[in-house]
Amino acid sequence: MRFNKGKCRVLHLGRKNARHQYRLGVDLLENSSEEKDLGVLEDSKLSMTQQCAVVTKRANGILGSVGKSVASRSRDIILPLYSALVRPQLEYCVQFWAPQFKRDRELLERVQCRAIKMIRGLEHLPYEERERELGLFSLEKRRLRGDLINAYKGGLKEGGARLFSVVPSDSMRSNGHRLEHRKFHSNMRKNFFTVRVTEPWNGLPGEVVESPSLEIFKTHLDAVLSNVL
Repeated sequence: MRFNKGKCRVLHLGRKNARHQYRLGVDLLENSSEEKDLGVLEDSKLSMTQQCAVVTKRANGILGSVGKSVASRSRDIILPLYSALVRPQLEYCVQFWAPQFKRDRELLERVQCRAIKMIRGLEHLPYEERERELGLFSLEKRRLRGDLINAYKGGLKEGGARLFSVVPSDSMRSNGHRLEHRKFHSNMRKNFFTVRVTEPWNGLPGEVVESPSLEIFKTHLDAVLSNVL
């Protein structure tokens, strides 16, 4: 395979990175502070703030186009369009780039808030009650749901990628399938999927984590999340 040297960059990660210079053949490769990989923008600090800004701008643009091109404001029209065209922009590969800062989470959430405001008949309700009326989870809760689904698929099922250490437990306060992650010293790691999902997973009831199939797991999980603020 021939590489296009003009499109190759070096992205240095980590505070103690020696920042060596690299060559492709005889050509010295340029350093880069951010690069896009499979549609996800990554920077040298592994901060997803820029990624959140990019997807929010794209999603707001699509939502604006929907508002201009569709005359109806009924939930039967706006909600399917939002679910099919706008929300996927906010959730593409989100288990990888899940926002760690409150300001980024609020930035994403405002897109769904704007979409819900387009629907007539719910103006008298606050945002959270509008979501319940429409049968929607907040985007933050949907990210948690996605984390737990991927933990079920990757952590427990036979043949799945073993992402976690599963520790059987007989404690009455445990679901019997506790997950553990390795110790770490960097605050950045707190937002890694294998770290952030362990606590909510360990808090799930036993009947949820012991679901015999993914579809049953999703049904039980949705029932639990519906009662979580």
